Amino acid sequence: MPSVLGWRRVFGIATPSVNTVVQLEFDDLRPAGVVNHCEGMYVPDAPTMANANDEENLRRIDLALENAIERIATCRPDHIILGVSAESIWGGGVSAARSIDERIRSIAGDLPVSQAADAFPAALKALGVTGKLGVIHPYGDKGDPKLRAYFDEIGYAVARTRAVPVSTLAGIAHTEPQTALDAVRAVDGEDVAAIVQFGANLPFGRVAAAAELWLDKPVIAVNVATYWYALRRENINDRVEGYGSLFSRH
Repeated sequence: MPSVLGWRRVFGIATPSVNTVVQLEFDDLRPAGVVNHCEGMYVPDAPTMANANDEENLRRIDLALENAIERIATCRPDHIILGVSAESIWGGGVSAARSIDERIRSIAGDLPVSQAADAFPAALKALGVTGKLGVIHPYGDKGDPKLRAYFDEIGYAVARTRAVPVSTLAGIAHTEPQTALDAVRAVDGEDVAAIVQFGANLPFGRVAAAAELWLDKPVIAVNVATYWYALRRENINDRVEGYGSLFSRH
């Protein structure tokens, strides 16, 4: 017998404890009959990856994965979602994602695992994007080569990147919409076919939808892409307005 409230699916979601965006954006996108069960990966609020602390912050997030999955597994989820995008690609692009899959399944069992590294190729294909990308993130200078390498691996050249200014991990969620829109303008251009955003604690879902209206090109937020990918893998095809064309048309 399925969960009474999660009669379609129960999603177990692991996200850093400093993240105050993932749960709210996922809940805005949640169809009836789907449960979003979030568990925090304990991470202290430290200076962000724009500083020398970047690799240490990722190490702390990585170390917290197993403990969060152990707690998630007790609710008998149908599907695991990784609500942290840097973890998904930082250790080596798509190969890093496969390692994370294995670690999660060693604890939670043979369940589907959805994460940013796999969601973006699916989202870009669904939207018919074939050209260069503009990339927005909160990772400072250290993020640029990691993200360029990842997108190159999945077959997309990056025209420009922009790191939004942040000071701490929790502070990423304090980024004003205007700051995010300034980043969109900075990476856009006639040579850019779509704009994508990494950083699951960056409140970008509704910003992306607004930017699509005046740019007339796909603007894809990482949380929107990841949750869309998880739903579509479960053959849940509900559409949602207000979070961009990926969710409203595909």
